[in-house]
Amino acid sequence: MNAKKLYADYGPAALVTGASDGIGEAFARELAEAGFDLVLCARRADRLERLANALSNEHGVSVESLALDLSEPSSADMIAAAVQRKDVGLFVGAAGFGTSGSVLDIDEADELAMIDLNCRALAQQSLRLAKHMVQRGRGGVVLMSSLLAFQGVAHAANYAATKAFVQGLAEGLRIELKPKGVDVIACAPGPVRSGFAARADMQMGGAVPAKAIPRPTLRALGKRTTARPGFLTKLLSYSLATLPRGARSSILTDAMDKMTRHQDAKG
Repeated sequence: MNAKKLYADYGPAALVTGASDGIGEAFARELAEAGFDLVLCARRADRLERLANALSNEHGVSVESLALDLSEPSSADMIAAAVQRKDVGLFVGAAGFGTSGSVLDIDEADELAMIDLNCRALAQQSLRLAKHMVQRGRGGVVLMSSLLAFQGVAHAANYAATKAFVQGLAEGLRIELKPKGVDVIACAPGPVRSGFAARADMQMGGAVPAKAIPRPTLRALGKRTTARPGFLTKLLSYSLATLPRGARSSILTDAMDKMTRHQDAKG
């Protein structure tokens, strides 16, 4: 990744949601190192503040932290104000969570909350940021999709559906906004070592570290529709791509069964 070019194309500031850990934190660290001022959003104020202070001290950048529940519609107005203050030119929408398990045992409130955060809130943020970036004449948007976005997957049906929404949103926005100077990319990784698996109650094997996600994604921004960071992600993506959709669903359902098998013992 050419940090100087990235900053020239999308600076001076970036907004990262879900920044308190995992992939969001990894993007925040990568962008601070590239010289971006930052607006960091997440629910956990203590972790967010520690990260903001660390990045400011290490890289000499200005970091504003917003402790927000992004599923609350009012959070969009607070983000919009920060975007104007910092002149944000790059948006990384990494906030979100997943669930797993039998559809017969799921918590309906959790599933609806996931749709609200992964889809509604992200769409609201993306649409507002798109208008801001078009007005300033340039910008970049990174939306977190998933390997599961390209087919239905049992035992994670709702989560996979939310990521299909994100993938479709990124693809459509890319076509529409590219002529107006705004680049959009979907990042669709496979298993990643972060807090995601614990919250989703999944046991992942072969996961890549979260810090492996930002650099190849940012390198591909403006060049490709979808980034697939990590060797395992590329291997799985391209081997599955040649199969019918139903076959892909069956293969990934088998993989999901293995990652959630421990849940049977709890029941």
